[in-house]
Amino acid sequence: MTFAILAAGEGSRLAQEGIELPKPLVKVKGEAMIDRLIRIFNDCGAEHIYIITNNLTPLTQEHLHHLQAADSKIHLIVKTTPSSMHSFYELRQMMGKGKFCLTTVDTIFQEAEFKAYIQSWQNAQADGLMAVTDYIDDEKPLYIATDDDLTITGFLDNEPQRYISGGIYGLDEKSFPVIDKCIEEGQSRMRNFQRQLVKDGLYLKAYPFSKILDVDHASDIEKAEAFLTTT
Repeated sequence: MTFAILAAGEGSRLAQEGIELPKPLVKVKGEAMIDRLIRIFNDCGAEHIYIITNNLTPLTQEHLHHLQAADSKIHLIVKTTPSSMHSFYELRQMMGKGKFCLTTVDTIFQEAEFKAYIQSWQNAQADGLMAVTDYIDDEKPLYIATDDDLTITGFLDNEPQRYISGGIYGLDEKSFPVIDKCIEEGQSRMRNFQRQLVKDGLYLKAYPFSKILDVDHASDIEKAEAFLTTT
């Protein structure tokens, strides 16, 4: 399985709230968030791990170059992009065919649930398997509309649904023409890319997690640590 991490954001809200480290290096239960993802991906049998970070944070670059030197599976792009969708577009240029799992760097989940999700995605007869959760603690959640068998029918901003996006995307190379189209049309944001997947007829399924957290604010670090301590 191929994995990819979007770690090119500025983490401005954390910085404004007094967190000095770049977001990928913020520690949850003593482990940098990006290190945690890499460890879990390797535990899931990662063959390749593609990472993009921006060129504004030398500390993150240095850390990732060090990890890359110790792990040949890690492939790194250093580039500042205008959105997470553009970051995925840059990673897409490096990735080969087949199924992959793409995550944001600040996604916090239960490891056992993630491993079960990866197993389901490896066996799924679908164009994509998107992690969703009914735990909503987000300023601007992306709601996921599904039918009774969890086939995704839409990605919505202002129409509350049971589930929201968890920032974990199981996709394959069928998504590449879609991201290319989004870039060509001047779109931005991952949620617009996801909408385009549905518009273009890709068969997407939702995979519920009990809880997925994002670390956007300083207070979220404590929430993440409490969540991981109780699981």
